[in-house]
Amino acid sequence: MSNILIVYSSVHGQTRKICAYLENKLVALGNKVKAVSIDETVDLAAFDKIIIGASIRHGKHNPAVYDFIEANQTLLEQKPSSFFSVSLVARKPLKNTAETNPYMQAFIEKSPWLPAQVEVFGGNLNYPSYGVVDRSIIRFIMWMTKGPTEADTNIEYTNWQKVEAYADNVDQLTV
Repeated sequence: MSNILIVYSSVHGQTRKICAYLENKLVALGNKVKAVSIDETVDLAAFDKIIIGASIRHGKHNPAVYDFIEANQTLLEQKPSSFFSVSLVARKPLKNTAETNPYMQAFIEKSPWLPAQVEVFGGNLNYPSYGVVDRSIIRFIMWMTKGPTEADTNIEYTNWQKVEAYADNVDQLTV
């Protein structure tokens, strides 16, 4: 049994939804798990393993993710740790692995911390839930990338079997 911390940065809620799934799966495997927003204060030293999950918004991870990593880099490097990224580009078969996803590659290049495990998951495209600006920007991006642009589109691209396999891999992480 491990005491696992999941830290997340979520804009429209899909990353938080994935974290809740991970939390339930890891608890079912016998672990103690706490999930917190990147904005919450938490003592990382109290945990055996640390997962950070972050969504992409307008082509970038939240700058708070990098700030959190820099502030906690020493502890992150001392513990079994993992990072996952959630994006709509990961809906595409040629961009749904850590090695082929441009946002994960940008994260690895920019981050001073290299976690033991990295993964990418498809996000959720839900035009009706977005504000006018986000809806317009995301529809334009989807049009450019040959994705759905109909205003009533709501498609979840998250592969839950992949999330489950990720949880199993996190459960097995060791220093």
